[in-house]
Amino acid sequence: MSASTTDRPSTAPTAAGGVAAQLAEALRPFVGGDLPVRLRAWDGSEAGPADAPLVEIRTPDAVRRLLWRPGELGAAQAYVTGEIEVHGDLDAALTHAFAVAKERDLSGGGRPSAAAMKQALRTAKDLGVLGLPPAHPASQARIRGRLHSKLRDIRSISHHYDLSNEFYSLILEPSMAYSSGYHSSPEQPLEEAQAAKLSLVCRKLGLEPGMRLLDVGCGWGSLSLHAAEHFGATVVGVTIAAEQKKFIDARIAERGLQDRVEIRLQDYRDAVPPAGQEYDAVSSIEMGEHVGQSNYPTYAGVLHDAVKPGGRVLIQQMSRTGRWPGGGPFIESFIAPDMYMRPVGETVAFLERGGLEVRDVHAMREHYVHTVAGWLERFEANIDRLTELVGEEVVRVWRLYLVGGAMAFRDGRMGVDQILMVRPGAAHTLPWVRDF
Repeated sequence: MSASTTDRPSTAPTAAGGVAAQLAEALRPFVGGDLPVRLRAWDGSEAGPADAPLVEIRTPDAVRRLLWRPGELGAAQAYVTGEIEVHGDLDAALTHAFAVAKERDLSGGGRPSAAAMKQALRTAKDLGVLGLPPAHPASQARIRGRLHSKLRDIRSISHHYDLSNEFYSLILEPSMAYSSGYHSSPEQPLEEAQAAKLSLVCRKLGLEPGMRLLDVGCGWGSLSLHAAEHFGATVVGVTIAAEQKKFIDARIAERGLQDRVEIRLQDYRDAVPPAGQEYDAVSSIEMGEHVGQSNYPTYAGVLHDAVKPGGRVLIQQMSRTGRWPGGGPFIESFIAPDMYMRPVGETVAFLERGGLEVRDVHAMREHYVHTVAGWLERFEANIDRLTELVGEEVVRVWRLYLVGGAMAFRDGRMGVDQILMVRPGAAHTLPWVRDF
């Protein structure tokens, strides 16, 4: 995948004493030695290995931004605004940078020395780039309100999901499943992998004709519609994204499913039915990442209380390991504000404390790599129309999001799991052996 239409030259002249050489020297303490990339500065000078990925700093604003926001967030801000360009293959460039960081043990999060900071500021002053921080990119989220209040959650979800239904239709496959598929092989078409995932969920839940399913965080309705059409279930889906409800309601009408699928514009905390009217099964596909750390016990309680005793609950949820506990600075600032991911074991503990009996944990990390590859292929194929819809900056946000996400799953920094549970209190119908 190309992040730029400009190819890296096979040989790159270095302007002695230019901006690139000064930046390279100032960066040495921060990158653990010589530059790991070929750096081109706004004056045309270059420094660093000629055979490394080419990173172009197009404007002094990029340096100023990195001084105020060192690390992932500042670099992401500069990339999405076009102040920094990565020439050639973005995946290859980021993979190279991560490999160098690991080799040089730069992931510990330690603060640079006072001498390194002093040198960096001196270089910035010499280059005339000191000053107030540049304005935040227009695409960066500005979410206000009490963390995970109902109003703030609506605003956070709207930032991510209400770009437009057409935008997502150009990236996702026709069912509009915005979650990991279930791939029988890397070559399996994305549409087939998503259908396989939806059927897998329905089989794990033991859905049969006439059973009542609550789909918590139903997205664009892929599971709600699949459960009704292919398994005969009666489904209530809940979402707080107005654009999603509008989309699903149209599909329900097109398919004549008004008597079997109802979509509610409703917060998950309000989805528990009265006692005695619990659902036969409950699903929640990649929604738990949005409820936050402090609210996760409430979410687990909703899953427990919404299903009848003996009924099954299945969630599919992403996990994250490493130093940063949530979604990471870029994801939380540009893609999914207030997202929180944790190791899968911690999520299982939350669910157990919520009263559910965990019966099966199915790791699917590698499947997400191929799912994102399918999304990225569609993204690049539809790049012109996507740019018309949302503009160049948001397109750059999504390119970084898709490429970086695929890398995180490939390299094991993120995972995704299906967790199957039952509510105690009555006999369950789970098979003696896994037959789903």
